[in-house]
Amino acid sequence: MKIIINALSARQGGGQTYLKNLLENLPEHKKVEVIVVMPKSLELQLNHCNIKKLNTLEIIGNNPIARILWEIFILPKIIRNTESDVLFCPGGSVSGNIPKSCKVVTTFQNMLPFDKVQSKKYPLGYARFRNWYLSKKLLKSMSKSDLVIFISKYAKSVIENDYGLKLKNSIVIPHGISPIFNKNTELELPRPSWLPSSEYLLYVSIFDVYKDQLEVIKAYNLLKRGNKIDLKLVLIGSKHSLYGQQALQLVNKIGLEKDVLIVGEVPYNELPAIYQHALINIFASETENCPFILLEALASGRPLLSSNCQPMPEFGGDAALYFNPQSPNELSRLIAKVVDDKVLINKLSQKSLKRSLLYNWKKSAKCTWGAISQLIDR
Repeated sequence: MKIIINALSARQGGGQTYLKNLLENLPEHKKVEVIVVMPKSLELQLNHCNIKKLNTLEIIGNNPIARILWEIFILPKIIRNTESDVLFCPGGSVSGNIPKSCKVVTTFQNMLPFDKVQSKKYPLGYARFRNWYLSKKLLKSMSKSDLVIFISKYAKSVIENDYGLKLKNSIVIPHGISPIFNKNTELELPRPSWLPSSEYLLYVSIFDVYKDQLEVIKAYNLLKRGNKIDLKLVLIGSKHSLYGQQALQLVNKIGLEKDVLIVGEVPYNELPAIYQHALINIFASETENCPFILLEALASGRPLLSSNCQPMPEFGGDAALYFNPQSPNELSRLIAKVVDDKVLINKLSQKSLKRSLLYNWKKSAKCTWGAISQLIDR
């Protein structure tokens, strides 16, 4: 079985993490050969003997138009020349006329284009057009796929029920959690020196309109006004956006410069310790497909307060407490409730660790490769 993977769109953290873990857990089978089409700048260590890398020009990975043209005119030729049995598109997008002898597998990753409420938060222009275009492109790609891999039950429901898309074949395979986030109860990770010396609330996520960092800051402000506690708020994530600047301006406006730490991005391998030393982890996003950050927070073994928007309850189950991300008052009251209850903190911590065991990359990869293999067998 020969599989060609179009990894040209796997340029961001989530897409790279997904692809990396699938390839690291490729079955040791002599009859399986994988060719990964990727730009030279993509940092993927391909150590498996059955995996080959096919580099493309950098512009093809960086320029959407160049990528589409490459997929239309060049990719079908590569599929024919390599006699590939499967074209696997982890980014969900398929272009061009794929040879009929080659099965097409896509993974549906991006929920934002299908959330009309969140899409309208962006001003008229490139961002809103991009979401509209992606929704049409992804729906068309899924309709022509021989197998669609969903990463949450919620996403499958939206596409099949809300959009009425009839799929040839589909399966739900959630992402796993990287082993570096699994808490070792016998060995505590060193606390990064730059963190506040006091206890802190933590929210890890890029700054964007659907992530609701502004509401989290407002909730923290209400908490500080009503409670005399030495508790800081730490926000980690890319802040190079208009929304990120709005968060900084809000902190300055209400005089929380000494209490709210907006860090920006940090090295990936530092995140486990940052999660594990937090008093409470917060995840306030309104739109997700399979929330990596929520899963990582669960694995830290700390209490988790999460948005009540699906699919967060699907993944968090009874291990998290939920709030309306548009209500700073509700989040403020929930934080105050947890902070003052050590029994509840311990209970939530234990539930988080237990829940995190459900999400394993080896299991996810095994199911993925198994589903692709069954598609060929049929």
